[in-house]
Amino acid sequence: MRKISFLLIGFFIVLAFSCNNKPNPAETNDDFDIPDSLLQETDSVPEISSKSMDDLVQNISSPIEMAALIKATGSKFSPELLASTKNLDKYNTSFKKSLNLGILGADLGYLNLYSQNRFIVDYLTAIKSLAEDIKVGQFFDFKTLKELASSGENLDSLTYLSVHSFNKIDKYLRDNHRSNISVLIIVGVWIEGMYFTTQINDQVKIKDISDRIAEQKIILNNIVLILKNYKGDSEFQNLLNQLTKLKEIYEPVEITYEVGEPKTVEQDGILTVVQNEKSIITITEKDMENIKNQIAEIRYNIVN
Repeated sequence: MRKISFLLIGFFIVLAFSCNNKPNPAETNDDFDIPDSLLQETDSVPEISSKSMDDLVQNISSPIEMAALIKATGSKFSPELLASTKNLDKYNTSFKKSLNLGILGADLGYLNLYSQNRFIVDYLTAIKSLAEDIKVGQFFDFKTLKELASSGENLDSLTYLSVHSFNKIDKYLRDNHRSNISVLIIVGVWIEGMYFTTQINDQVKIKDISDRIAEQKIILNNIVLILKNYKGDSEFQNLLNQLTKLKEIYEPVEITYEVGEPKTVEQDGILTVVQNEKSIITITEKDMENIKNQIAEIRYNIVN
C-alpha cells in the first residue's frame, strides 16, 4: 500500500509512455479542432519525438520522488499550498487549460499522499472540466473515480483508473500529433512539484530536499530545450521566457559526480554489478531563495 500515494502523485507522468498501436476508432471520432493557436498545425512547429518526450519524463520523476521526501520530513498537510479550483473560468485558452491540468493533477497526488479525501472530489471535478474543454474528458470514468475517492477505500483501483485514463489521453494526443498538449501537462506537474518542494524546504531546511531542488537544474535544461520548439506561439514564448530566467538563476548551482566502488547485487537470481555514484551539490542559501521566488512567480502566473 505504501506505493499507492507515490503512484497517484505521479500519475500524470504516464503521459509520456504511449503505445505504438493505432488508436481505437471510438477514441478518435471526437472533434479535437479547438480554435486556439496552440493547436494549429504549422510547418514551423515540429513534432517532438517520442524518445525526447520519454527522456523528459524519465528525468522528471525526481520531483515526484521529492513528494515522498516532503512527507518524510514530518511536514503536515498544508492546504494553502494547493492551487485553487475556483479559477477555472480564467483559463480561457487550451494552453492555460493544459498547463493547469498538470498543476491540479499534481495537487491531486499531494492530497492523496496525505489522505485528504474531503478535497479529492473537488479536484477531480475541476480536472474533469479542464479535460473536457481540451477534448480528452472522454477518457475518464469520473463517476467511478469520485466514488472511490469519496469512500477512501480501494486506493489500488483509484490508482489504476487514474493511470489508465492518462495513458489513453497521451496515446490519443500523440496519435493526433498534439504532443504540445502533453508537454504542457508534464511541465505543469513539474512546476507544481517544484513549488511544493521549495516552499517546504524554506521551512524545514533538510539537505536531501535542497539537493533534489538543485538537481532540477538538469531537468529544467531539458524542458527549456523542448519548449523552444513551440516558441512561435506567444503563450509558449511567455512560459519559455519565465523558465529561461529560472535557468539563469540556476547557473551558479554546481552538480558534480563522484564514482565509488562497484558492488554486486542479486536480481532475480542473477548477480549484477552496480556502479556506485553519488552527486555532489553546491548551492547557496541565496540561490535557493532566488529559485523559490522565481518558481512561485511562474506558478502564480499560471494558476491566476
